[in-house]
Amino acid sequence: MTTKEIKDLIKLISQSEIKEFKLVQEDFELKIRTSKDQNEPSYVAAPQMVAAPAVTPPIASAPAADIPPVAALAASQDSADAGNYAEVKSPMVGTFYRSPSPDKDSYVQIGDSIKEGDVVCIIEAMKLFNEIESEVSGKIVKVLVDDASPVEYDQPLFLVDPKG
Repeated sequence: MTTKEIKDLIKLISQSEIKEFKLVQEDFELKIRTSKDQNEPSYVAAPQMVAAPAVTPPIASAPAADIPPVAALAASQDSADAGNYAEVKSPMVGTFYRSPSPDKDSYVQIGDSIKEGDVVCIIEAMKLFNEIESEVSGKIVKVLVDDASPVEYDQPLFLVDPKG
């Protein structure tokens, strides 16, 4: 079975009411599952991507007194802010997209109010585009991932102020 035939089959199944499809040939097996229930999220198994560790040259350790007060204050402010906000996390490995297509507006912007169950982005995994719904209600405070960037499982995507 060619890649084009598989893509055509996936497209056909996604447009139908079929929830599960399995094809077995002599040396080939294909299984496709879809989630037609709006409340049930769809998950696709994807190969685990592991980032190579960053190699940085060793530097002499500086005493804490050498850290500029402004930088230390900003770092402590960021960590304090993150503690007050809820995170919308990625349920899978894939590529993060803020909008349904390049010519459309983003699902959410900073300052938008969202409810639990609202679609906030799309994650593409193995050529399937999965709408990601918020598990919290509140106001979008920060977008933590750039558009079209790879994301890992459980990686924070958005910070949400639950009081907003």
